[in-house]
Amino acid sequence: MSNKTILVWFRNDLRVNDNEILLEATRKADKVLPVYIFDPYYFTTTEAGAPKTGNIRARFLIESVANLRQNLQALGGDLIVRTGNPAELIPQLAQEYQVNEVYHHREVSFEETAISEALEAALWKIKLNLKHFIGHTLYHKEDLPFPIKDIPDSFAVFKKKVERDSDVRPSVQAPERIDLPDNAEPGEIPTLQQLGLEEPLADSRARFTFTGGETAGSEQLQLYITHALAAMGSKPARNGMQTYVSGISPWLALGCLSPRQVYWSVMQHFHHNNNPLVLELLWRDYFRFMFKKHGSTKFFNAEGFKAEAPEVAPKQDELFESWKNGTTGNAAIDAAMTELNHTGFINNQTRQALAAYLIKELKVDWTRGALYFESVLIDYSPASNWGNWIFVAGVGNDPRENKYFDTAKLNAESKDDYLALWLSHSKDVA
Repeated sequence: MSNKTILVWFRNDLRVNDNEILLEATRKADKVLPVYIFDPYYFTTTEAGAPKTGNIRARFLIESVANLRQNLQALGGDLIVRTGNPAELIPQLAQEYQVNEVYHHREVSFEETAISEALEAALWKIKLNLKHFIGHTLYHKEDLPFPIKDIPDSFAVFKKKVERDSDVRPSVQAPERIDLPDNAEPGEIPTLQQLGLEEPLADSRARFTFTGGETAGSEQLQLYITHALAAMGSKPARNGMQTYVSGISPWLALGCLSPRQVYWSVMQHFHHNNNPLVLELLWRDYFRFMFKKHGSTKFFNAEGFKAEAPEVAPKQDELFESWKNGTTGNAAIDAAMTELNHTGFINNQTRQALAAYLIKELKVDWTRGALYFESVLIDYSPASNWGNWIFVAGVGNDPRENKYFDTAKLNAESKDDYLALWLSHSKDVA
């Protein structure tokens, strides 16, 4: 090894612990150049007329990048931040700092993979290699009991076989030290205003306070474990809006925490797979592997895997706006949409009920709802979001078709104080 420099391209892996590409780079090279690119593409407006990345998630992202920089600095390094097209900026940085190789974690959605392919092509022109790593799932694909092409489409079968025949790998340690190339220029982290967004208003009704970054994510994970330990002996309920949930999905979505870190933290205290959080991690894996198996394109089309799309009603715009704005007249649906719009977060069961209401009751094109969730969810992840929506719409790959989501049950389970809280026209904001 002689004066080797590796550029580590951070995307949705904004952590120093259990980050294989960062640890591998420090072991294989003399110098490591950690890089994060704010890509303007992710701050454009979608077909739904909303920002591709809403201001709540964008603020969480900015905080996460800032915390990653702090944690890298604590190891002697720093984070190089730029704004622009990764396929243009990373080759420029590679030449400027005499980089020998670029590392990154592989994604599965077609938009993200297209960006990787464009960068790979640009790097080849300057005779550099883009090395791909797998780091977003609980189970490593090489440890699955079947190749990707043979993964069962049924989640129930997938879960049974994986839990029986596969093991979760241990987490890897953080690097002891990071040595930057000489004269590395860190650059400024953009503000929300520079990304074309307004500062979101704080809402006192929110159940969670989400601060981006690995440090806050680790604290939230420990808080969940404390609550779960306190609740030992009572069966955890997964339905309804009042259920205590972990609240760690935003940190998982940006990779501030890894699924393995969460899994082993849970196992340290509970020693079994029946924890609802482990089940959610498995669903997350399942959707990512389905994107990999089938190609992600079908998951974004209204007809999905079927011959035709679900039936839609006239006046699509009017119906969609009433759902989006929480003015349908259905108390539970309107309360949940209000909570989502003001906080960027609702639990998974509520998301499925909102999706079912839009598709089954209002008969609106489900892709409009999925695009809206993409904008407003603080924990948006392409595979989980679009995989859930296509599943609820009944046009997914899972053989269980037309699963019925009972929105009347959601109304029955929604407590009066919840409805009063989120249907109130007055709120304390700061």
